[in-house]
Amino acid sequence: MNIKVLGSGCKNCKKLYENVKESVKNLNIQAEIEYVTDMMEIANYGLLRTPGLVINEKIVSYGKVNSVEEVTTIIKNLI
Repeated sequence: MNIKVLGSGCKNCKKLYENVKESVKNLNIQAEIEYVTDMMEIANYGLLRTPGLVINEKIVSYGKVNSVEEVTTIIKNLI
């Protein structure tokens, strides 16, 4: 599983990144987690608002900081 957090490096983006790491740890799954701050790469996803959450190259959330529980639910639905 490949998970990307897309953001400019702001507080909300960093919080989402931490929530994703916590969720993956709680689920005890193997996942590559990336924090993407390159605005050109973010633009390539067509994302208009950050932070964005991309799992296996599919945008699953954007414009909000998902809680650990929300991220866990999203991941479980994709496993």
